[in-house]
Amino acid sequence: MYHYNQEGLQVLHNYILDTNPSKIVVLTDNHTQKLCLPKILPYIPDNFVNINIPPGESYKQIDTLQSIWKQLIVNDADRSTLMLNLGGGVITDIGGFAASTFKRGIDFIHIPTTLLAMVDAAIGGKNGINFLEGKNQIGTINSPELIIINDDFLTTLPQRQIDSGIAEMLKHGLISGKEYWQKMLHYLAHKDTIFSQLIKNSVQIKNKIINEDPYEKGLRKVLNFGHTLGHAIESYLNYVKKSPITHGHAVSLGMILSVYISNKKGFLKFTTVTDINTSIKKHFPLIPFTDKDISHILKLLTFDKKNKNGIPQFILLKDIGSPILDQSVSKEIIIASFKAYNTLSDNGQQK
Repeated sequence: MYHYNQEGLQVLHNYILDTNPSKIVVLTDNHTQKLCLPKILPYIPDNFVNINIPPGESYKQIDTLQSIWKQLIVNDADRSTLMLNLGGGVITDIGGFAASTFKRGIDFIHIPTTLLAMVDAAIGGKNGINFLEGKNQIGTINSPELIIINDDFLTTLPQRQIDSGIAEMLKHGLISGKEYWQKMLHYLAHKDTIFSQLIKNSVQIKNKIINEDPYEKGLRKVLNFGHTLGHAIESYLNYVKKSPITHGHAVSLGMILSVYISNKKGFLKFTTVTDINTSIKKHFPLIPFTDKDISHILKLLTFDKKNKNGIPQFILLKDIGSPILDQSVSKEIIIASFKAYNTLSDNGQQK
């Protein structure tokens, strides 16, 4: 399913020749239409249809989804149509959802163009849209036919988008083991590791977990580490406070809060909390949260898909590589963790 770089693009070309779809639709946003679509043109037929949507998380919603369905109909797409989702996490999420639901499902291929999509969003078959103030409230689990991962697309990205993907790679280290965690820290400190190999390592870590639990009944939940508060922070800053933040940056803050919670629940040694938070803080700036901010973020936790009987369920850590599933966390502990987070100094140590 996963194919890399030029070999991957050739696999895409061969797949199209072998399956002979009735029509090829390429979903892009304004950025990937200009910067990335030309890179795949030699590998797809000339008579493809390009559906283009505006870029950004704010467009991952039902109005955009409806516009994609309408354009599929206008362009005579049928059940033998193949959809290529060329873009970051927004494109792969909404494109996968559109394809999974159009005429009860057409085949689709993800071609992620951001680091975040390569190591996370495009992998695992989760597709969907945001609804109201909640992230990914409506969606499906349905896997693409292929995922084509090409490092060349990373040259089109600003650094903040690279950093967003790095946050997910750090998460993979924290949930899988100290070896990959240390590899990532070494890369960030020295930049002397082949980055494409780290991307493959992250894909392998996530894919192994998904293969064991494709529908998130148990183990797959570990991939949500840092996301419970991360998603709430992301929704709050982007939609309520109108202070844009990337998904990865929000998750990095969610991970810092989660290791504090892990300590306050008695699972994680404080020395490990300090080590983790120092490492994350070196690469992601902290954002102070007022009492009003914290109150609104707590309200947004009610949208989290993992809630049970209205109580947030967290993934916590006993140690690096030792996650714990389904941990109920009280409002008081969450607030205490925000207070501890707010006291972090510039080097990640508590004042």
